[in-house]
Amino acid sequence: MNILTDYLIGSTSQVDTTQQKNNSMLDQEDFLKIIAAEISNPSFDGESDSGSQTDFMGTLIQINMLDQMTELTSSIQSTMMMTQQQQALSLVGKKVTVAGLEEGLVTGIVDKVRFSEGFATIQIDGTSYSLSNVIEVGDATDAE
Repeated sequence: MNILTDYLIGSTSQVDTTQQKNNSMLDQEDFLKIIAAEISNPSFDGESDSGSQTDFMGTLIQINMLDQMTELTSSIQSTMMMTQQQQALSLVGKKVTVAGLEEGLVTGIVDKVRFSEGFATIQIDGTSYSLSNVIEVGDATDAE
């Protein structure tokens, strides 16, 4: 999924949903043109190919279902991204323990949240950590 660098919190209007079509891709419009050409230009050899129209319809239904599934996937990804951003924002001022790559477990207060290409990271003492590294969340007033 391509996420623009100017992706704003809660804004789905900035998500690039356009795709470039290459020569090997058929969309629904192209497929409908093929079906229309097939129906308007019947076979002259006298053979009836009534099954092909059924095959075309089956394929058209499959293309439509694939298109809807792709749209649903994109919608779910946008929703997950916004949820992740909201979760990160809710951690500001909280005491968290994260698994650092080199330093092991790090505990501290979340200073701020940074967004890069729509993805959120939390900062503890100036060091950024992924939300997937968070192990424990507590109140900033919790005793250690």
